[in-house]
Amino acid sequence: MTTQADIENVLWSACDTFRGKIDSSRYKDYILSMLFVKYLSDVYKETKQNYIQQYEGDMERVERAMRRERFMLSDISTFDYLYENRNDANIGEKINKALEQIEKNNSAKLHNVFRAIDFNSQVDFGEPKSKNATLRTLLQDFNQLDLRPSRLSDNDIIGDAYQYMIARFASDAGKKGGEFFTPSRVSELVAKLVEPKENDRICDPTCGSGGLLLKAAAEAHSSKIRIYGQEQNSQTWALCKMNMFLHNVDDAEIMNGDTLANPLLLENDRLKKFQVVVANPPFSLDKWDAGFLSEAPVDEKGNKPDKMHAGMDPYHRFDIGVPPSGKGDYAFVLHMIATLDDANGRMAVVLPHGVLFRGAAEGRIRRQLIETYNLLDAVIGLPENLFYGTGIPACILVFKKNRNTRDVLFIDASGEGNYEKGKNQNILRSEDIEKILSHYRAYESDEKYSYRATFDEIKENDFNLNIPRYVDTFEEEPLVDIEEVQKNIKNIEAELSEVQKKMAEYLKELDL
Repeated sequence: MTTQADIENVLWSACDTFRGKIDSSRYKDYILSMLFVKYLSDVYKETKQNYIQQYEGDMERVERAMRRERFMLSDISTFDYLYENRNDANIGEKINKALEQIEKNNSAKLHNVFRAIDFNSQVDFGEPKSKNATLRTLLQDFNQLDLRPSRLSDNDIIGDAYQYMIARFASDAGKKGGEFFTPSRVSELVAKLVEPKENDRICDPTCGSGGLLLKAAAEAHSSKIRIYGQEQNSQTWALCKMNMFLHNVDDAEIMNGDTLANPLLLENDRLKKFQVVVANPPFSLDKWDAGFLSEAPVDEKGNKPDKMHAGMDPYHRFDIGVPPSGKGDYAFVLHMIATLDDANGRMAVVLPHGVLFRGAAEGRIRRQLIETYNLLDAVIGLPENLFYGTGIPACILVFKKNRNTRDVLFIDASGEGNYEKGKNQNILRSEDIEKILSHYRAYESDEKYSYRATFDEIKENDFNLNIPRYVDTFEEEPLVDIEEVQKNIKNIEAELSEVQKKMAEYLKELDL
């Protein structure tokens, strides 16, 4: 049987084929694409063999049955064909043609998934001899894997291995890793906070490789949900599409484009509405408004505007305020709120702490979200160093439509004992997640951990949401017994004097 450990070992061995030749931010696409091809090929091969046995070699019935399967493969797009041709001088071109055929034969589900991948790239692989050697070794690495469904130890093993590798690549990529992957435990917490249910539409407008979306979908414990996402980076979008496919999510609607300047999840020319919205958008994105400014009409002097205004957005997401150009956090928040279902919308978003207290336009937006619209339900402070590429602590803001209170719950889960310290990165444990969830559900104050603040208290703080203003985690230092300290000092001085006397005697005996 093939276990997840077997897959991970082969994948990590495949990474060794590339290390020192190509940056990990690039070779991850080649390795994960090859894993995808190998899985499709092995599934297709076993499925076809089963039909041959079932229909006793009647190939017309076999081909008819195969056309009803989740996907189609031509002979030249199988891994076996590529492996047989591994010594071909044009192996890079053959792999590209195989990927093109996979897209063509499964356009409804995999259209453009491989458009950013070029196994014949001279930039990445160098001159032909070096390129062919690298690709031959890569094919030999993957040939060790048997990914036929009957040989897999668990139904979720491929999707889990894919997620594992994305996490490893994110860790290796450092800061850039945070652009396409949210740590699994953080995703789990965010997903549980919004409590997805059957028949919900679930959306992540900055979905990266799709891990957070899949966590949210799993929390619904039902197949009767719909998944939506948008991702600007084309390579990361492709990872997300493959990730969905490997987790048997065939109907996910994942769009490729700028969520802010060009939202593509629309319904009747309006923003599509969702019951659940989750996201870990890029922290404090600079020039988030560039897409709006580039599309704005010129003035009478032929100049483009240098500052965005709410009227530039046809979806009216920024009518309550336009965030500063250098800090895109609230731009994503306002977009997410604009897509919330009016009756039962819930959202949780991971953000830097600056959104809690920064003033000017952000302060005015924060005030309206609380005072005018009563949308903020909870502020949760997380431990530092949980995320790839940044050691700064983050927070989760939970928003809800139709709340029955004006209070806001503050949770400070950043302190010692609320996480596991890792060598390179801290980790939320199961008990840490459960502690946050139990306090959120109870919606009550708990000394040094949570505080249920009234609207008047928040207003009194001028809508500053900095967590220490509400959750007092100060630990008093124990009282010092001065008399006991003085007594100890005298005893130490007496002992020191005795030692010095003995030392002087020894030195005298030695004539020193």
